[in-house]
Amino acid sequence: MTSRSLTDRLGGLAFGGDYNPEQWDEAVWKEDDELMRRAGVNLATVGVFSWVLLEPEEGRYDFAWLDAHLDRLHANGVAVDLATPTASPPPWFTLAHPDALTVRPDGTRLVHGSRDTYCLTAPAYRNAARRIAGALAERYGDHPAVALWHVHNEYATLCYCDHTAAAFRVWLRARHGSLDALNEAWGTAFWSQRYGSWEQVLPPRATNWHGNPGQHLDFRRFWSDEVVAAYREQRDAIRAHSDRPVTTNLMLPAYQNLDLWALARELDVVSCDQYPSAPGPAAAADVAFHADRARSLGGGRPWLLMEQGTSTVYDGDRVLAKDPGDVLRHTLGHIARGSEGALFFQWRQSRAGAETWHSAMVPHAGPDSRIFREVTEVGEAVARLGELAGSTVAGSVAVLHDADAWWALGVDGLPSAGLDYHAALGRAHRALWDAGVTVDFAHPEHDLGPYPLVIAPALFLLSDAAAENLRRYVAGGGTLLVQHASGYVDDRLHARLGGYPAPALREALGIRVEEYRPLRRDERVTLSDGSHGTVWSESLRTDGAQTLAAYTHGMLAGSPALTRHRHGTGQGWYLSTRLDDAGHAALVARLLDEAGVGPEVRGLPPRVEAVTRHAADGRRWRFLINHRTEPVPLPEPAHDLLTDAPVSELPPGGCVVLRIA
Repeated sequence: MTSRSLTDRLGGLAFGGDYNPEQWDEAVWKEDDELMRRAGVNLATVGVFSWVLLEPEEGRYDFAWLDAHLDRLHANGVAVDLATPTASPPPWFTLAHPDALTVRPDGTRLVHGSRDTYCLTAPAYRNAARRIAGALAERYGDHPAVALWHVHNEYATLCYCDHTAAAFRVWLRARHGSLDALNEAWGTAFWSQRYGSWEQVLPPRATNWHGNPGQHLDFRRFWSDEVVAAYREQRDAIRAHSDRPVTTNLMLPAYQNLDLWALARELDVVSCDQYPSAPGPAAAADVAFHADRARSLGGGRPWLLMEQGTSTVYDGDRVLAKDPGDVLRHTLGHIARGSEGALFFQWRQSRAGAETWHSAMVPHAGPDSRIFREVTEVGEAVARLGELAGSTVAGSVAVLHDADAWWALGVDGLPSAGLDYHAALGRAHRALWDAGVTVDFAHPEHDLGPYPLVIAPALFLLSDAAAENLRRYVAGGGTLLVQHASGYVDDRLHARLGGYPAPALREALGIRVEEYRPLRRDERVTLSDGSHGTVWSESLRTDGAQTLAAYTHGMLAGSPALTRHRHGTGQGWYLSTRLDDAGHAALVARLLDEAGVGPEVRGLPPRVEAVTRHAADGRRWRFLINHRTEPVPLPEPAHDLLTDAPVSELPPGGCVVLRIA
């Protein structure tokens, strides 16, 4: 099954969002029908948080209300992404099965009253989730309204209860085989932690000081595998009764309780949620970061933006409004990078409940509002892009992304809190986005041969297989940039002895790091090329590499900071500090030039986004999005699909989609 089957059912790209008719009455439903037609909605996600209505008491289902809404939506020309409601168990469930409630690391057991208050490993929860998924699929598997199945919602919740402890031990037995192997992997000779029986092994609950790093890493791996297993159970219960594609919505870009590569492999359509974490150009860059990762997780297949906000920008302890035009710019930013449409949370803004102030397609102000007018304009734009369905996007540079490396930087006891995996990943992508380059993300063990340039921003943990893969990539002609604090530990979180990084990677880079020297919070070091480093520095020795920039003061004065090494027919670059933004941008520009990678469209000014989608039959479409406050002339006049008219310039904040001959 592919996302093409979804767009075939819709007759084009998807447009719509989460729809919760149970919050409203019949008069509002009638208005919804008319407003959905006006906005061009063709797909509605239904039932995400409806467990208590679908199963008001254990084993007794009530589908009459859902029958009526699916029939109504179908009659109105709106297809349904039908969700299983298992992210929010009802009160009757948690009262009947208190052992299935979430337990925090400190032993506090939560109570119902919010979403995601469940333990994924509790047998009662897993059984109930399978049952309701199967019951929904048996009833609606062939319903003409259903175009897509939506398992759960944003798998995320961790639990540390006794059910989890038992499941964790089973997983550890399968992974390590014996207690001796577990003790060796976790380094339990330190602090008298050696385990003498499996019953002594627990999840990483709250303890007095630093927890065991190996225990932390294995628990994250275990939990990710548990999520994949729980998803499969519901998916297979659905497939027993339905041939429609099945997905679950991944949380991007910053939440990391899952191995996203592993879960994405199980999805018929990769779908993701995205909410920017800063306004203005940073929000646009965040959209691109999210979309490139979503596409990459699916192996380059088309994917689907399952959630975005019409006016939601998270900024610390504030939720900011989007600027006029952002809904269109962000929507097209996702579609440009391979999404088969754009959905929102949610259709109508709730008048009560925990997310009363979450933005929606129909705001509290109603349809006579700027938000709904923009939603309607965006719906019209998406409808005009149906010919793009099934086309794909290819990045010219790869940024390496590995869940193990992310989790490894979350353990206790590291020398610096400034080693932020997500920030490093986003920073690498942002520099390439600013340079006008389309990015793919890849795992360190993937085939990297198609990419002339690969950037590894934060591979603190690096397996031997991944290190050898990177060495072969360089030897085969690739250009690789490895940044500071990479390859320090193996896949058990054991420190590399004899110098960092991993031996195969040292061979490719022609260096050996002897000592790490974290910098103070506000400290900056000056390099010989005039750039500045922050957060981290290293004492390293070249072993064939050329020094391109050196430290200029302190004990590292004269020591290499940036190196380049010719290995085979390629180049391995190493950067031993975190450059400031200007220095980082200059380095990325230099690497792009040496690797022969140019921007998607040459001659465009900064903050004009250009991305190209390709069809298997050779057709191409180019998206141009202007994030500037002044017009930008196009290199040559072209025909814009959004307006069905010739266009010669991009207006301030404007967008065009050009069909390329």
